[in-house]
Amino acid sequence: MLFQSVTHNLSQLSVLLKQMTDDFYTMPVTELGGASVGEHIRHIIELYECLLSRYDEGVVNYDDRKRDKILQSNKSAATARIEVVSAALLKQNKNLILQQRVGSTMMEFESNYYRELLYNFEHTIHHQALIKVALIHIKDIAISEDFGVAPSTLEYRKNVHS
Repeated sequence: MLFQSVTHNLSQLSVLLKQMTDDFYTMPVTELGGASVGEHIRHIIELYECLLSRYDEGVVNYDDRKRDKILQSNKSAATARIEVVSAALLKQNKNLILQQRVGSTMMEFESNYYRELLYNFEHTIHHQALIKVALIHIKDIAISEDFGVAPSTLEYRKNVHS
């Protein structure tokens, strides 16, 4: 279920990108604090890539990522990388060490692949919610109702309205 949810969520990003103009993808957006949609997409992709590239090593540090500017300036490149990430997600659960700098101290935490995949999923939803706010005024882009909404919120809404 986790893999299907994550790949569905990433496919929503791809659908959105295909509707968006190149200019809007790279344009600074006031509602995003001056960042572009492309910058948010790059951030999402790179966190998944960081998890996947460090899976074999077993030590993940999300701060230690590429920050590949092509992903924030070229939506076709971003869409292609989303497809690569989606295709690579299905892996066995295994223990991982999460490294995180807190202030000036590098800390290590026990984690596992499924937990980190879930973290990335929730993190993506958070960024999708921000992107949705930036796109709310654009009438030419169709955004699904569940885009940027946590699964628990969707379930709650379903139960309240039934």
